[in-house]
Amino acid sequence: MRVAAIDCGTNSVRLLVADVGEGGLSDVERRMEIVRLGQDVDRTGRLAPEALERTFTAMRGYAGLIDAHGAAAVRVVATSATRDAANRQEFVDGVREIFGVEPEVITGAEEAELSFTGATRDLVRFSPETGMPSTGGTRPPYLVVDIGGGSTEFVLGSTHVEAALSVDIGCVRLTERHLRDGGDPPSAEAVAAATADIDDALDRVAAEVPVERAMTLVGLAGSVTTVAGMALELPEYDPEKIHHSRITAGQVHDIAERLLGMTVERRAGIPVMHPGRVDVIGAGALILDRLVRRYGFAEVVTSERDILDGIAWSIAKHNKPDNSRV
Repeated sequence: MRVAAIDCGTNSVRLLVADVGEGGLSDVERRMEIVRLGQDVDRTGRLAPEALERTFTAMRGYAGLIDAHGAAAVRVVATSATRDAANRQEFVDGVREIFGVEPEVITGAEEAELSFTGATRDLVRFSPETGMPSTGGTRPPYLVVDIGGGSTEFVLGSTHVEAALSVDIGCVRLTERHLRDGGDPPSAEAVAAATADIDDALDRVAAEVPVERAMTLVGLAGSVTTVAGMALELPEYDPEKIHHSRITAGQVHDIAERLLGMTVERRAGIPVMHPGRVDVIGAGALILDRLVRRYGFAEVVTSERDILDGIAWSIAKHNKPDNSRV
């Protein structure tokens, strides 16, 4: 069946129109717009009017694409920034008007489940001959880490979620809280303050998620894929080369230090850098670096499949006929 998944995060709003079958997801259309919905939410507790309008403008374009491609079912999911906002009903009303469906402001646990499904569905496949899982050269259990704009999700599992926690550290939130006013490039004091927030969150994760059981770290979302693109020294952003690439802990650390030592203008010149990520990539890379070092991983497996793909799978599962194995 053809489905349309919309993921509205703190930094971006994304669309996936895909055909879903036993062989997996087949992309029809995949789009991303940086809208910064979470602009100043950490400080004000509200979605800014201009941020809402940027988001609705992008969504109106997506609605046209969904109609043009004839998607049979649509699901709109919103995450950290909308969860935190006192005026989130304005967002809900606007989305309902654009798409004709009720958006779901999901919990951190639901976000973790969808991210895990999206990231691991093409890592773990069951052989029709033996009924045993094939993991494509990776070793479960997986620690799936989705570094978003407002929050980061940590999910442990093999073929299903065994433990998960969402913590309020994200590239936009930490930039606004510590790095935005800390100079260009940010001062050592600003970076130290952001690092302290990250380390406190990682302590909470370790207390609730048995990360020491994980054999493979899988990293999701734009901060991770941008770091991977830099490590691969790509001349332009190439999702096919980035997907399932393996980036060492040393590469992550070196790139995080480089990014935090650059001005915004210099970051803008990096070939794989999306313009909407230039000001927040330092915080995102710092989160990745701290968690890799804190939990002792030698490398991170980068995934271009994430919560958006998990949303698509969830639509197909909910709408499947009784004789389908989707």
